[in-house]
Amino acid sequence: MNVLSIGRTVARVGGTSEFAFGLKPYNGGMTASRRSDSSLREIGCPCFTNSEIRLSLPNRRTISLSVLKEARACRVCEHALPNEPRPLLAASASSRIVIIGQAPGRIAHETGVPWNDASGKRLRGWLGVSDEQFYDEALIALVPMGFCYPGKAKGGDMAPRPECAPLWHPQILPKLRKVELTVYIGNYPFARYLREEAESLTEGVRAAGKLLPTRILLPHPSPRNQMWLARHRWFERDVLPMLRRRVTQLLG
Repeated sequence: MNVLSIGRTVARVGGTSEFAFGLKPYNGGMTASRRSDSSLREIGCPCFTNSEIRLSLPNRRTISLSVLKEARACRVCEHALPNEPRPLLAASASSRIVIIGQAPGRIAHETGVPWNDASGKRLRGWLGVSDEQFYDEALIALVPMGFCYPGKAKGGDMAPRPECAPLWHPQILPKLRKVELTVYIGNYPFARYLREEAESLTEGVRAAGKLLPTRILLPHPSPRNQMWLARHRWFERDVLPMLRRRVTQLLG
């Protein structure tokens, strides 16, 4: 049996794959639901391609935050969720970048890995980071507006639960004192954090030069957002190079 490590999270890999990201304790790590390797490939997990994988990350100091344990045990929205609560977030007091997205999707919920889908692959491309860097909480914190998968709606997922960010962001974000760049992704982070600085998401994305070096707003990287990207070619031409330069400055 092999061991796959992502940051401080450990998953054991044998005949079937187990992945873990901020879920129930399992021999010092975390566990998610068991899925076969072929099943994981079908749903697009970037971390599993066969049953014998070891992902080695740089030996960086990760400073744990006790509040994360409380957040991962949260059941405030349980009555309104379609599945058992499975809060997905990652952070360390040593994180340099924090990504505030919307809420985990179905694949993230099923695998226990945030941004584990086509949107996440595109996001990592936008940032110019590898899977190893993205899932190393010593480098990048993942603190979405909603920690649990909210369920399906017509044309996409439901909105993040409104209880989550007001409850947990004030308890978590101030503890990320090493963070030098906050990446807001999509309409819900925009509405909470940048609405007073821009009239629309598009205007906020275009203001990257003013928001950087400490903040930046991105459209959601979902394949469903392809029309927005096609209409606003300046995003890839002008904004992404600025974003990647700043990420490289912080992560080396």
